[in-house]
Amino acid sequence: MLETLGSLTASPWIYAVVALSIVLDVFLPVLPSGVLVITAAAAAAAAGAAGPVPVPQRVPDILLLLVIATTASVLGDMAAFRIARRGNARLDRAIARSRRLSRAQDRLGTALARGGGALVVIARFAPAGRSVVSLGAGKTQRKAAEFLPWSVLAGMAWAGYSVALGYFGTQWLGTQWLGTAVSLVALFAAGAAAAYLLRRPPTPSPA
Repeated sequence: MLETLGSLTASPWIYAVVALSIVLDVFLPVLPSGVLVITAAAAAAAAGAAGPVPVPQRVPDILLLLVIATTASVLGDMAAFRIARRGNARLDRAIARSRRLSRAQDRLGTALARGGGALVVIARFAPAGRSVVSLGAGKTQRKAAEFLPWSVLAGMAWAGYSVALGYFGTQWLGTQWLGTAVSLVALFAAGAAAAYLLRRPPTPSPA
């Protein structure tokens, strides 16, 4: 599997795989979209360290990877938002069958309801938080114009963080596999911190 992933990161198909994984993981949170983004960014750093490569031939290109990851994140969010807003009994049953999504809804639903747009950004890092936010915003009939700017900001924050981890982690540590491993630990740590912030009780407002 590692050999397949390594050969994929040297191919232009990596962009399509990353984009598809990010779009779909709003419905299937088990997809390793963050792992793919970090691995591709680490491969870009390793390729740059190996020697100068003309930009058109550089795969993956770090800026293009960042744009694709951000765009795919927003597209996935809006797809889930639109489906939930229109109402879909099959989707509701699928969520009910998913223990991960059901638990996330129970844990994060109240926090997301009280926190407004800023929690859309925090939830993007939490396990299944993106799914809960996008589907929840659609179910509560929020306007797309209210949800979209926060989705864009969340996508930029998540993509920027993931790409920076893989790229600069590999440059700093000097080894692609070690940079990838350390970056994944940092990504999961950010997810745990986001989940903690979402579960934390609200601070009472001063009288």
